[in-house]
Amino acid sequence: MNEQAQKIVNWLGTGSINLFGKPFSGKDTQGEILAEALGAPLIGGGDILRSHHDPAQIEKIMASGGLIPSDYFFDMVLPYLSRPEFRGKPLVLDALGRSAGEEETILRAAEHSGHPLRAVIVLNVSDEEVWRRYEAAKKLHDRDGRDDDQAETLRTRLKKFQDKTVPVIEAYRQKGLLVEVNGAQSRDAVEQEILAALIRFAKI
Repeated sequence: MNEQAQKIVNWLGTGSINLFGKPFSGKDTQGEILAEALGAPLIGGGDILRSHHDPAQIEKIMASGGLIPSDYFFDMVLPYLSRPEFRGKPLVLDALGRSAGEEETILRAAEHSGHPLRAVIVLNVSDEEVWRRYEAAKKLHDRDGRDDDQAETLRTRLKKFQDKTVPVIEAYRQKGLLVEVNGAQSRDAVEQEILAALIRFAKI
């Protein structure tokens, strides 16, 4: 663990960091890198859904465009974050609670599980950059033909990010938790900026 990461771990304790970004922002890659650097489990919404006693019902709600009721969402998230294997460790959350209003549930669940949310990182990239990366990925054929990366679906995902997730990010900004990072850089540059931005944010 390098010196920067060690400083962050010392500050973070058993707290958590939530990471957001548009499609093609590099969020998933940077989440994996950050989790490895901090020795932290990486937890996404899919992990929680798959662990739930009735994932089919939740997926049905989501597929219909509905929102999971906040109390139900809390009852899903809290037990997962409270798992024994996470005890005593920091957590990196992969855009957990990405619809408006869900930030309060994440804050409660993180606090009650012993992993209080200490920072929220957003990887800022323009829509133009998203489309540039989409076209580059198509040429490289490195997205495995994923249906969700078709152009129309990407437009839908960008609109959903704007309509549902931007309000979440703004709520975290108002709470003084937001750490903004320029995602339109090389992978290594973004990785370094995340660590440097966290150190500035934590004043360590």
